Amino acid sequence: MSTAPALARTHPWPRWARGIFELLLIVALWVVYSLARLLADTNMKPALHRANELLHIEGIIGIQWETPLNQLFSDYRVIGLAGSYWYATLHYVVTAAVLVWLWRLGADRYGPARRALVIGTLLGLMAYISLPTAPPRFIGGYVDVLSLHAADGWWGADASAPRGLGGLTNELAAFPSLHAGWALWVAMALQIYATRKWVRTLGWLYALGTVIVIVGTGNHWVIDAIVGWMVIVLGWAAAEAIGRVRLRQVLARALRRRPRDPGLVLTAPPARAGDHDDLDDTEDELDGRLVDSGP
Repeated sequence: MSTAPALARTHPWPRWARGIFELLLIVALWVVYSLARLLADTNMKPALHRANELLHIEGIIGIQWETPLNQLFSDYRVIGLAGSYWYATLHYVVTAAVLVWLWRLGADRYGPARRALVIGTLLGLMAYISLPTAPPRFIGGYVDVLSLHAADGWWGADASAPRGLGGLTNELAAFPSLHAGWALWVAMALQIYATRKWVRTLGWLYALGTVIVIVGTGNHWVIDAIVGWMVIVLGWAAAEAIGRVRLRQVLARALRRRPRDPGLVLTAPPARAGDHDDLDDTEDELDGRLVDSGP
């Protein structure tokens, strides 16, 4: 019996077209990210209650590091200004740069990494919508470092939103921290695909530095960062699991159970006498022999 790739494409997309499509996907993810943040409840009372609950949990497990870090960033102008630019800028720039680098490496690297980022981000967005939580800067005793340095940057006094656009962001989208999650995604992508040790080390330093910045500037609790890391780890695990599913065989089997599409042809020769007893043994082999004969 002759063989052929499952659902072979006669007109694959050129690389430039796939690049534009991927860019549109990333833009769409950013739009969904922004809109989902706006859909969350903005009622401050339950958000403050959740923040105090998180602080209580941190006290139990001994990770209440917000106060000394916030004091460090607020007492030293250089550290506070550098942390503000880090928080407002690198979140997007570094993630985008690594995505472009992975794209240049090839689809076998870019595809799983992009899938992990999307899954982790969607998990974070679901938490934003269901569990709006106040960041430390909304609680007495913590300083909003970005607000202190708003005159020296491109952001306004409303989180890291550009001046005049503060109303377009949800300041209660703190749990989990996707700043921390995306930074960990960068570190994991470099760990998996980078060949130079110093590049991999730089990725982990960036992930750790981002956690220090988001906590020190008063924008996230320590536990926000931990859960942000968790959703990205889950994203990588799900991306790996999805990659192992033989989607072509599943699709071919589903098509075989439906009335045959005129545009699909089975590339099997006519059965010979005496072959009927062997059909059951070769049934699974037909999964990969559907060829698209359409234009």
